[in-house]
Amino acid sequence: MADGVRRTVLPGGLRVVTEFVPGVRSASVGVWVGVGSRDEGRSVAGAAHFLEHLLFKSTPTRTAVDIAQSVDSVGGELNAFTAKEHTCFYAHVLDEDLALAVDVVADVVLRGRCAGSDVEVERGVVLEEIAMRDDDPEDLLGDAFLTAMFGDHPVGRPVIGTVESIEAMTRSQLHSFHVRRYQPYRMVVAVAGNIEHEHVVELVRTAFGGHLEGDRLPAPRREGTARLRTAPTLAVLDRDGEQAHLSLGVRAFGRHDEQHRWALSVLNNALGGGLSSRLFQEIRESRGLAYSVYTGVDTYADTGVFSVYAGCQPENLGEVTELTLRVLADVAANGITEDECRRSKGALRGSLVLGLEDSGARMTRIGRSELSYGDHRSVTETLQRIDAVTVDEVRAVAAVLLNRPMGAAVVGPYARKRDLPRAVRSIVR
Repeated sequence: MADGVRRTVLPGGLRVVTEFVPGVRSASVGVWVGVGSRDEGRSVAGAAHFLEHLLFKSTPTRTAVDIAQSVDSVGGELNAFTAKEHTCFYAHVLDEDLALAVDVVADVVLRGRCAGSDVEVERGVVLEEIAMRDDDPEDLLGDAFLTAMFGDHPVGRPVIGTVESIEAMTRSQLHSFHVRRYQPYRMVVAVAGNIEHEHVVELVRTAFGGHLEGDRLPAPRREGTARLRTAPTLAVLDRDGEQAHLSLGVRAFGRHDEQHRWALSVLNNALGGGLSSRLFQEIRESRGLAYSVYTGVDTYADTGVFSVYAGCQPENLGEVTELTLRVLADVAANGITEDECRRSKGALRGSLVLGLEDSGARMTRIGRSELSYGDHRSVTETLQRIDAVTVDEVRAVAAVLLNRPMGAAVVGPYARKRDLPRAVRSIVR
């Protein structure tokens, strides 16, 4: 167990993890539920995200206004987000308001009413969110890219669902999703800040009340629900605009792949993680072909994706794509240099430590770690693991990963795939 992190498992399998953060006067509370868009059937695509919205509308003892005012009145923040494999409801408050935060977040998660009238109100809100996604080229591209990479597998479907699935969703389906999926053994309560573990555990016992029953064991997520049976493809979304937006990449490793996990992080940063990265220097600094170019890694229980993003003027898309593919091919064949490896590890170390200087970041770290791994690595251990990565390990990962079949998505003024530059069409063979 990491220094400062404590863990208690309550009846029903609910896990409570805390971290005392010296020198702060805040507390961050998160209820992490191991349920996300990946757990939905095709007919209820977007249910996890729809439910996340809906639970804030009312509980047996609080209206939506009561919920909002309770946290606003103490200057706190209350929010939630849905991802592929989990949903998180969280509050950030002064340490003296910890009890309020635990009570409100637990009330929303456990006792949100899913009232029929609230369903109709939030249906409109979610449809507006989909429309907003469609008006944001990068957001639209992100969903299209994952669909190109994973097809109709649940990982490839948009977290927010589709217009058709949201319009068809019933109150009964959402209520059933809530009752069946939101079970204590799938939940983690993570709290960080100026707090005491024993006090947090008692607050959680009180807030969860009768939900803490039975002898179910905690359930860290370790495997997926289906095999990938299709190869990555090329997706094209025709949109007028001043820029073309491109994402290309390959399927990567799941988060439990300890053999490749750390070397992939170093490779990702060296290729497109900062101002000195290969792609940023080649495409933006040397040639001025794009304002934004970067790489990213998304990991799930049993798979993942490594991606490159670039936004450029449509007439430059072909050259940007050619340069990107050239850089990736070179790294696949020759790896990165010792100097690139050193700089990348330094950047990862710095971003890790600097990113944990508030209670919210600490809460997120321990909540996600408990939900995903059922274990906690200290910051010192993580830094040591990064330091231990060798340039040969990075080269080996690059040789495996960057020779895999690629997929891609483009958002821009292209009505048909044949309108795309040849370099883009060559990505998917």
